[in-house]
Amino acid sequence: MDDVLVVGAGPTGLAIAAALSDTGLRVAGLSATAPTKPWQNTYGVWLDELPAPELRATLGYRWSDVVVHAGRRTIPLRREYGLFDNRRLQQYLLERGERRGVVWHTGVAAAVEHCASHSLVTTRDGCVFAARLVVDASGHSPALLRRPTASQVARQAAYGIVGECSTPPVQPGQMVLMDYRADHLTPEEQREPPTFLYAMDLGDGQFFVEETSLAHVPGVPLSTLERRLRRRLDAGGVAVQRVAHIERCLFPMNNPLPYLDQPMIGFGGAASMVHPPSGYMVGKALRRAPEVAQAIAQALGATGATPLSAARAGWQALWSPARLRRRQLYLFGLASLMRCDSVTIQAFFESFFSLPRREWMGYLSDTLSTTELVRTMLRLFARVPGKVRRTLIAAAGAEHALLRRAAFGQV
Repeated sequence: MDDVLVVGAGPTGLAIAAALSDTGLRVAGLSATAPTKPWQNTYGVWLDELPAPELRATLGYRWSDVVVHAGRRTIPLRREYGLFDNRRLQQYLLERGERRGVVWHTGVAAAVEHCASHSLVTTRDGCVFAARLVVDASGHSPALLRRPTASQVARQAAYGIVGECSTPPVQPGQMVLMDYRADHLTPEEQREPPTFLYAMDLGDGQFFVEETSLAHVPGVPLSTLERRLRRRLDAGGVAVQRVAHIERCLFPMNNPLPYLDQPMIGFGGAASMVHPPSGYMVGKALRRAPEVAQAIAQALGATGATPLSAARAGWQALWSPARLRRRQLYLFGLASLMRCDSVTIQAFFESFFSLPRREWMGYLSDTLSTTELVRTMLRLFARVPGKVRRTLIAAAGAEHALLRRAAFGQV
């Protein structure tokens, strides 16, 4: 019997499997498809978030010229950004696990049964896998993990193109984190949920351009994003001449946390690890996997260890009371932004990126303490223009439950 069975072989599943195997635990994986199947989406990361120097070799691209366009300003961020080469990252994580004996099985997890000393996972084909602890890393709609039903799920949506363009859509060697400018839209459209351009020069005449909705309930239709991207490019005199890849993304930003008292643990989207201010998760998963793995290994090494005791230790490492408080504050920030129209959100980000560098970096990377996060949010409130401040005040009235849960560290 294995110590841990990891369900799911996306970036977060491979990350937690590798980290668990690094502790000396016997780890097996279960994936609906082969763990070597290519990942379709792109994954970005700030280089200072990478937890180990060797992970830099898994990047396909990196930029030091990173900017934000908001209002009439172009804001240089002076922070290095990278895109993972999915094949390299996948291979790195798989090989790291294989060196420690991780074996992956193919099958769709259908049910889990928790016994006194272990858990049993049954696949749709009737295969049964036993492990002292199960980690569900199967995505935003987890295969086995239980979570409350959500009524209002905000989704980030994006439509992107990798290809060759008639005219460069960004400056040579540049990466645009956000371009919220909306002069190409009608006044009526500018009152609709705002979207921004996420774009980068990939070199050799290749560019990645993506129209993104940070979050909306329900998600902005991909057809709307495609139309807006075409209009934005047309307004800039840019024609896409050859398409190498089309990316379509739609995922939840504010899924409720799973029940933290169940005798198994989640990781990645299954554990609602998406960072509400940005939608990023892979960098966070790579950083958090070692500490969660160490907590699980220590719990499984204790006398009389059970799936419940190991899961409790893992959940505590993943979602401590302090992290629960910060999550509620971040969710409040997200709810506030969803109230903004195009003009208001541009004014917001002009003020946000004028904060001290350590503060906006910490906010985007989830590295601030709770006290620092509150101080940053108050400083931002004092800086924003009156229209933005009124939007934040309205959000505080409507989203008082989030602030109350932040104060008491509730899920």
